[in-house]
Formats: sequence, C-alpha cells, structure tokens
Amino acid sequence: MSLFERLFQLQQHGTTVRTELLAGVTTFLTMSYIVFVNPEILGTTGMDAGAVFVATCLAAALGSVVMALAANFPVGMAPGMGLNAFFAFTVVGAAGLPWQQALAAVFISGLVFLVLSLTGVRAWLVSGIPASLRSAIVAGIGLFLAIIALQKSGVIIGNEDTLVALGPLNTAPPLLALGGFLLIAILEARRVRGAILIGILAVTAAGWALGDLQYHGLVSLPPSLAPTFLQLDLPGLLHHNGGAPMAVLLQVVLVFVLVEVFDATGTLYGVVGRAGLLKLPGAQKRFGRALLADSTAIVAGSLLGTSSTTAFAESASGVQVGGRTGLTALVVAALFLAALLFSPLAAMVPGYATAPALLFVAGLMLRELVEVDWSDLTESVPAALCALAMPFTYSIANGLAFGFIAYAALKAGTGRWREVHPAVWLVAVLFVLRYALE
Repeated sequence: MSLFERLFQLQQHGTTVRTELLAGVTTFLTMSYIVFVNPEILGTTGMDAGAVFVATCLAAALGSVVMALAANFPVGMAPGMGLNAFFAFTVVGAAGLPWQQALAAVFISGLVFLVLSLTGVRAWLVSGIPASLRSAIVAGIGLFLAIIALQKSGVIIGNEDTLVALGPLNTAPPLLALGGFLLIAILEARRVRGAILIGILAVTAAGWALGDLQYHGLVSLPPSLAPTFLQLDLPGLLHHNGGAPMAVLLQVVLVFVLVEVFDATGTLYGVVGRAGLLKLPGAQKRFGRALLADSTAIVAGSLLGTSSTTAFAESASGVQVGGRTGLTALVVAALFLAALLFSPLAAMVPGYATAPALLFVAGLMLRELVEVDWSDLTESVPAALCALAMPFTYSIANGLAFGFIAYAALKAGTGRWREVHPAVWLVAVLFVLRYALE
C-alpha cells in the first residue's frame, strides 16, 4: 500500500493520485489570486506588503496541510476575501486601530472560534441564524467588496454633492480595471481554469506595456516575514486606556467570529457536500476536525501577520474535476509554498489589477440574494438592511448589526417572536450593547 493510499484512502473515495494532483492544481489556479489581492488590501493599513505576501502563502499552505491531514477533505484554505477588507477598511480604517491590534483581534477571534467549535456552540449558532440573514451577509460582503473595487480602480470617485460619482474614464486605471473584469467574466463563462489569475496578470501586463508599472523581475527569494511575524499587539488591544474602547473590541471580535463561522461552515458544507463526502462513514467526525482545522489556521495566520484564514469556495473547482481527498489540499499547500518565489511579480501588481478580481467575486456573492424570501417582510426587510448597510456605511459590522436587530424587532413587533432563535436574540443584544458602549 502506497503512502498516499494510507494517508488519504484513495480507493475508498474512488479516486487516483493523478486525479487528485489535477484537482489540486485546478483549485490552486482558481484561488491563487489571493497572493496578489491580500497584500494589496492589507498594505493599505501600513503593513509591509512583502511580509503580507509571505504570510499569505504560509497561512494558506499551513491551513491546507492541516485540512488535508486532519480532515482528509479536498478543501484549500487561505486568507478570506471580505474578512481582509473588514480588517483593512473597517477595523484599521474606520475604527482607527493600529494593524498590530487588528491582528490581535484576529487572534482572539480565532481562539473564540476554536472554543465554539470544540463545545458545539458553533453548530448551535449556525443552525439558529435564519437563511435570509445568512444570504444577506454574503451578499452584503459582496457589495462591500464591489464598492472597494470600484473605488480602488478609480471607476467611482468622491463627490461633495452626491457622495460618489463616475470617475474619469479617459485614463488607464479605470479602463484597464473594467476591461479586466470583462475578461475574467468571459473566461469564467468559457470555463477557463484560473480565469481570475489570468485577468490580474493581463491587466498588470497592460499597465506595464503602457509604462505605468516597472518590471522588477519574476522570481526571487521571498521577502522577510519579520515586519509582520508575531507583531500582534494583544496588550494594546486589551488595555482600556491606551488600547481599543470596549465597544470597538466587542464589535471587531464579534464580527470576525460571526463572519468566520458562517463563511467557513457554509463553504465546507457546500464543497464537501458537492463531493459527496458527507454520506461516507465517519463524515461527521471528519467535518468536526475540518472545523478545528480552519479555526486553528486563523490563530496561526494572525501570528504570521495576515487576516483570517478560511476555507475557499473555489475548492469546488477541484471537486468538479474529481478531487475527493486531502491529497488535493496537500497539492494546494505545496503550490502556495512554491508561490513564495514570485514575490517580485506580486509587488508589481497594482490596485487596478486586483480590483477586477474583487468586483467579480462580489458579483458571485450577490447570487445569494435569490435565497431570501422576498414575500415575507419580516425576512426581506432585515436582509435588505443588512446587505445595503455594509457598502453604504463602509462597514460589515454595521450591516450585521442592522440585520440582526431589525430581524428581532420585526418578528417581535408582528407577534412572531417565537420564530426568533435564541442565537439571533443573543447577537442582536450584543450589537445593541456595542452601540450603547460607544
């Protein structure tokens, strides 16, 4: 019996080493855009982009290895979209926390996430949140990513009278960003693997051809991780006078935990269910280990110097070509380690090249709105408030607060309070306390 067979039970899962290798490469190609996007987003906080690039690759590799060996699931992991935007633009940007304290908040949320997974509270929390709000959270984060993408690329600009306006479309950045978005959409529609990565590289190449970017090489030794490694400032975050106010700490940790819980759990259920693995013997035990894997990866990622690591929905692409075991995830981990050598290329990628990826991912996330029961106002109004408040207040936290509080209030106001799960009441009360403590 080969080593791969002993570790991953390939025959039991009806797969082969060749199929798993192909699935791993496919998954990596569809999620590798994160090595360009994450340093760009977190770099806006003052974090060293080179160190974030290394931390992103290492966190993705570590999380994927743990997923492979602990749960034997074909799921790749990496710092999550939406969570990195919340880290950069809400926690650091709007709330004003130093990025070191924001990393400490990620660390705390990872520990809370780990405890919730070990005690079973995570399953209780997920089962208690209504489907309309779960869909609205995903769609709202998509809208938040969209406004960030449009702003970063110059497609929209600030305006004193109307708040936002169309930017100058006679300049290269917005035109290249919109062209890159269309290219990604066309390639995805034609089922081309790695469409998002191709789009990022195509826009970068166009920017270089126009003389807007400087080429500094393709391959080199990885940058130093020192600027972000173990730089989280836990004492500063917890210190009441010099650190974050209690309301800010409550909001930040609560939102990180909620988004991590729904995003990771939903992704795992979707990808693993699509692979048919939930029907196999011992599936629930393996799923429990997968939950521990992603919460452990969050803690490790915060120590390395990146925002929350989570299971990637793009793993479904690898499942589509036959990936069924942790060998797929192990291949993803190996390729993220290999990506460490391409730091000059990552440093060259401008914001208007990553914006199309953000905008495309945003469009995919908006599909969740079809799951909302629009015929029931007590379901649709909170969902709409949740989704709309995220981009218009520039805060995922405010969107969650609007959604949960409105849901509880509308159900209670219409005499349907019994339909509200205790988890919703708990989250709504925590958000009310958060605003009361401001």
